Amino acid sequence: MSEHPFYQNENPKNRLRTWAFGQMMYGAFLAAAVFIGCILFFAVIYGIGLLLPEDARQTPDPMPRSSLEQPLAPTGHDLA
Repeated sequence: MSEHPFYQNENPKNRLRTWAFGQMMYGAFLAAAVFIGCILFFAVIYGIGLLLPEDARQTPDPMPRSSLEQPLAPTGHDLA
């Protein structure tokens, strides 16, 4: 075995490419970890929702639609 590290005589361009590839792989690993974490979080929420009784899933909408569809101005107003 040589007493010198194998990268001592390496081309600087190749060393830079290896470093850049390693950084990209590290970033891809972190992105995959965050993505899998989000998927697991939503899977847990979905699983908890499946454990709820059927009546809890059939509740009416808490926001009444009439309040969302009211006109901005009363009838007879210049904007109406």
